[in-house]
Amino acid sequence: MNIRKKNKSRREFILIGAEAAITLTLGGLIAYVLGNTSKSGTVWQIDPEKCTQCGRCADECVLKPSAVKCVHAYEVCGYCNLCGGYFRPNTIDLNTGAENQLCPTSAIKRTFIEDPYFKYDIDEELCIGCAKCVKGCGSFGNGSLHLQIRHNICENCNQCSIARVCPSNAISRVPSNKPYLIKGIV
Repeated sequence: MNIRKKNKSRREFILIGAEAAITLTLGGLIAYVLGNTSKSGTVWQIDPEKCTQCGRCADECVLKPSAVKCVHAYEVCGYCNLCGGYFRPNTIDLNTGAENQLCPTSAIKRTFIEDPYFKYDIDEELCIGCAKCVKGCGSFGNGSLHLQIRHNICENCNQCSIARVCPSNAISRVPSNKPYLIKGIV
């Protein structure tokens, strides 16, 4: 009889321990899912209509290089020979030499289409989010270049370090099912 009580106590102890372990595991899993669900429901994004191309995206992001990249709204582009986002102001010779390019990392690739049209593509791996090309494009062109926070790179920080210092309040949380705001497209 004494052995049965010991066996029963051991079984009860093991069952109680197993239930406690399962409860703790499930509780932790639920907390993890709930914590990530509220975070993943929204993402940080730049409103291209509010952005003033201050250059802080390149310097203030916690990631180096920044998760902010230049993108090209091809539907808005004029495919200009003299692209204000590609060439430095007052460029005399319209060639692709580094001394003529506005981008400090040569992230913009210029491809001839037909006279006088050129296509401009962004190499996001080279882009640091400095906004020099965006500012040039908006000053001398139609503004088809703009900045976006790339979510495959972004840490989705609780408080975006760029958003805190953005002088135009252009960075805010948007629903994750509509993360990219494209300039000129509603």
